Amino acid sequence: MQIAQNHVALIHYTLKNDAGEVLDSSQGQEPLPFICGAQNIIPGLENALIGKVAGDKLDVRVEPEEGYGQVREDLIQKVDRANFQGVDQISVGMQFMAEAPWGQQPVTVVAVEDDGITLDGNHPLAGQVLHFAVEVAEVRAATEDELSHGHVHGEGCHH
Repeated sequence: MQIAQNHVALIHYTLKNDAGEVLDSSQGQEPLPFICGAQNIIPGLENALIGKVAGDKLDVRVEPEEGYGQVREDLIQKVDRANFQGVDQISVGMQFMAEAPWGQQPVTVVAVEDDGITLDGNHPLAGQVLHFAVEVAEVRAATEDELSHGHVHGEGCHH
């Protein structure tokens, strides 16, 4: 069976950046499951997997536009320290949830200065070219429950 719209695929993958550093991997873990067409994974990787079958291995290069997007400067802003009442120590790399016009937005502290804290709401991989080494472990039709919920069900799923 081929990976196609409304099919479940389970993949093993290793993700590297342009410098060859491993950013994430499923090695030594269960394969990553996703429903094709349900926006469970980034578009560039999903598009490269369409038509593949169990046992296929491939290397996929994903440009930012098909991954986590380009860095958006409008998602980087300096805010007053008063916004962090109750937080004694703030350091670069800390993450918080911020209220945005579209709802909750994860942000990362990128600078701590006397006149404010600079936060970045971009995904940490925004602007990066991503390199995936992928092996397709399994492909099957998605169940009606999986399609209605938009994600793969497995052991321990309580819907």
